[in-house]
Amino acid sequence: MAIVDQAKANYILSTLKGMEYGSVVITVHDGTITQIDKTEKTRFAQKKYTPKEQK
Repeated sequence: MAIVDQAKANYILSTLKGMEYGSVVITVHDGTITQIDKTEKTRFAQKKYTPKEQK
């Protein structure tokens, strides 16, 4: 198992702390983190649809 340097660990943690919905993908090559991808989603409250009454 590779040792993760503190800068990369801090970056990952700060990314997770600021996220409400989404994902973080950590790419590793030869036991070393080479890339971190963040996909964040924004959710909006939905209004409930109520059809108008027919006359």
